[in-house]
Amino acid sequence: MGTIGQGILGGFSGKVGNVVGGNWKGIDYMRVKPASVANPKTEGQMDQRSKFTKVLQFLQPMKDYIKIGYQSYAVKMTEFNSAMSYLLKNAVAGEYPDFTIDYQNALLSKGALASSLNGVVNSPTAGTVSFTWDDNSNDGNAEKKDKAMVLVFNETRTEAVFVTDGANRNSGAQSLTVPTNYSGDVLHAFIAFVSEDGKKVSDSNYLGIVGGSD
Repeated sequence: MGTIGQGILGGFSGKVGNVVGGNWKGIDYMRVKPASVANPKTEGQMDQRSKFTKVLQFLQPMKDYIKIGYQSYAVKMTEFNSAMSYLLKNAVAGEYPDFTIDYQNALLSKGALASSLNGVVNSPTAGTVSFTWDDNSNDGNAEKKDKAMVLVFNETRTEAVFVTDGANRNSGAQSLTVPTNYSGDVLHAFIAFVSEDGKKVSDSNYLGIVGGSD
């Protein structure tokens, strides 16, 4: 049985027929409970589930990075769900069952702050990944004290290592320590910036593949 709050025009919680009502973060919602499906493994359903799993496996290790990176883009949903939605639409390549992440289009941060300029990544020594970029702190809304957000995703192990409060934009460099056993693994590198007060973020830039300790 559902209960109605604030009169007949207010939201309700519970279930009425096949309609379910509730409240999330102060927002009343209603959704229709899906009917039972005779064949839950149709081609379309398996296709979508496979894409969902691929994106989830990619984003799960970097949840804290995503929480900052999608703070401006999430509307009436969590930052993680917002990132899931964006990547499902824009960053999945291939065909079922061999879906892959399109890293070039996989935005891990999305916002209006100026992005990095001419970012480069390499691994000078075992266990170290070095990021460099040009100082563009005089361009647009970029500021000298914007903080670098650098990340490497280990495709081989489905792990991520990142820093969300790195060097200032005008320093042009940030080192990231990764496990030495990443040697030989496929690492994908990303960089973004967050304002000093933490309220503005840039789109992330994909910098390519780097050998973790080669």
